[in-house]
Amino acid sequence: MWNEIIELYKDFQAAGINQAVDYNKFYLYSLITHSTAIEGSTLSEQDTYILFDEGLTAKGKPLLYHLMNKDLKDAYDYAIIKAEEKTQITPDFLKTLNALLMHSTGTVHNVMAGSFDSSKGKYRLCSVSAGFKGRSYMNFQKIANKTEELCRIVNTEMLSAKTIEQQYKISFLSHLNLVTIHPWVDGNGRTARLLSNYIQLYYGLFPSKIFVEDREEYINSLKNSQETENAEFFVSFMASQLKKSLTQELTAYNKNKNKGFHLMF
Repeated sequence: MWNEIIELYKDFQAAGINQAVDYNKFYLYSLITHSTAIEGSTLSEQDTYILFDEGLTAKGKPLLYHLMNKDLKDAYDYAIIKAEEKTQITPDFLKTLNALLMHSTGTVHNVMAGSFDSSKGKYRLCSVSAGFKGRSYMNFQKIANKTEELCRIVNTEMLSAKTIEQQYKISFLSHLNLVTIHPWVDGNGRTARLLSNYIQLYYGLFPSKIFVEDREEYINSLKNSQETENAEFFVSFMASQLKKSLTQELTAYNKNKNKGFHLMF
């Protein structure tokens, strides 16, 4: 699959698609829409465009979803600047990403181990599981050390990754490992997807999208990799999503390019 991805990537670069006016802005809107939709948002890409460009909410759709999209955009805007600055990944950096995307929807949680504010990027102080009767995530007492370890490994590997395949794989594995640690009570998926895109932006790569219509396969690939401790399930799925993203962008570009324009008198 990677040979196909590399060829698609070369075609994407050669076409100069991302040089078009407002391309990066609208692709970012699409990334945000799909990421929050995976968490249950019903906003469409068109709803998101209108929210960001015109400041209007979609009629009949919950305010919560609009807040999720707005906050995630703020987090992406921050990440884009930091990627240009080549900022290293640290626990504080990850906490900032999570705080930004949870700004309007987080709350204070009072649990046996103490209180923490999920709108501030604070690590959880309680147990969480993957849905009703789902697997339990890592004990909260291990989160700080495991997140520190993750950052150290990712920063080291990012220095040695030279090929496009290596760089994308680091971004995918970072996503998988952050979700597996599950440092926060909420927003883990959005933060992990943003981290993956951050690493891609750091390298100047095309940011891969996870399509909401492939949500079940996405969750299953995470589950299979976590249960078997074999990352290939997730990496393979993510590679297929990258291929799908590139293919769709090239198809849309070629379709519009071939339409042509005719002078009319």
